[in-house]
Amino acid sequence: MSENKTPTPAKSARHRARELAMQGIYEWRVSGSSARLIEKNTRDEKSLGRYDQEFFSELLNGAIAQSEVLSEQLAPLLDRPVKELSPVEFSVLLLGAFELIRHPEVPYRVVINEAVELAKTFGGSDGHKFVNGVLDKLAAKVRAVEVKTK
Repeated sequence: MSENKTPTPAKSARHRARELAMQGIYEWRVSGSSARLIEKNTRDEKSLGRYDQEFFSELLNGAIAQSEVLSEQLAPLLDRPVKELSPVEFSVLLLGAFELIRHPEVPYRVVINEAVELAKTFGGSDGHKFVNGVLDKLAAKVRAVEVKTK
């Protein structure tokens, strides 16, 4: 007897790039490894599936390079100091903030939804609600025109 299971849709190459970038930011936060080494190790791994390598590289390197500025943007929107965020919350928020600010061609709702999905996949039980709230406030600041027209 066969089961009628709906197949899980394949992850898009951009979603997979975001996952890998978030994991790289996490590794950077926890281990202190350089972005270049993290990127090299990721590119050398053969079992990662299909992902947008250029987008991954830009997200990983950009978020890490701009982590201080992004953290300053996020700090007033948080309920605790940035350094007290879990590594997953920090990584997802840093990635989301970078994409909101540096990729205006990606609709803000897509950026927030992707970050929420990452928080659900990798974070604690209610971390996605926290991520959603913080990035929603950031979007209202950095993409005010887009947010108001939606």
